[in-house]
Amino acid sequence: MAHFAELDDNNKVIRVNHAPDNITEEEIVARTGLKVKRCSYNTKGGIHFDPITNEPSEDQSKSFRKNFPGCGWIYREDIDGFVSRQPYPSWTLNFNTGLYQAPVPMPLNQPNGYLAEWDEENQAWILPE
Repeated sequence: MAHFAELDDNNKVIRVNHAPDNITEEEIVARTGLKVKRCSYNTKGGIHFDPITNEPSEDQSKSFRKNFPGCGWIYREDIDGFVSRQPYPSWTLNFNTGLYQAPVPMPLNQPNGYLAEWDEENQAWILPE
């Protein structure tokens, strides 16, 4: 099953629909007049992951447009990919992955299975206690 993101005039994702694997963007546009871009449910950060093993797929031709988008995401033509809303002003977009990155990497060892939270004011990660 293929997935296609329907876009508004500003390339904002309105919805994501599924269609048969053999249909193309051009065919959908011709039939419906909608502005669409193909995407892959199993793609994140520009890498297609095997849906069973969750490991990178051997066939990366299944990777479409950096990330599987949600409503409100933006299709960026300059990177041919979908990006989410920028989480913090200090975070920058990685053009290869379509993901935003903090100016300081998240700590690897975090206690109690909780994730650190970003403190924009102090430009630092706050570790849970």
